[in-house]
Amino acid sequence: MTRWLTDKELDAWLKLAGVMLKLGPTLDSQLQRDSDLTHFDYLCLAMLSEAEDHTRRMSDLAATTNASLSRLSHVISKLEKKGWVQRRPCPDSRRVTLVTLTDEGWEVLRKAAPGHVATVHSLVFEDLSPEDVAALERVAGHIVERIDAAGDLDSRC
Repeated sequence: MTRWLTDKELDAWLKLAGVMLKLGPTLDSQLQRDSDLTHFDYLCLAMLSEAEDHTRRMSDLAATTNASLSRLSHVISKLEKKGWVQRRPCPDSRRVTLVTLTDEGWEVLRKAAPGHVATVHSLVFEDLSPEDVAALERVAGHIVERIDAAGDLDSRC
């Protein structure tokens, strides 16, 4: 028997679906207009910038950006062609690939960051209380954990 959403769950779901459908394209639009980046490009560069020596394992970067290795590999290839990142084998294990933010990539990120952060603040955090921000982090974290625990739904077919 199907367990249907309650009226409150449906209201919350429709609002969350609206966020999922609208936020990504809005962030992409701002970043493409101002910096010739997609939001995912920016996220990859930003997560590399926060790592020691601006370097991460591909698998770690995939986990940090909530991306599949396949999607990440495609985007890293594109960023590598632009000279913004470099890939190399890990000296400790041939099975591990490292990716490093280049100086040129750092400069692209540095220029893109103020506009992106202003957009995120305006769309997501403006007028939220610290309690709202904590609740958003808790709820979003819960959802991501549930998705991760469920695994790739396509592999179940």
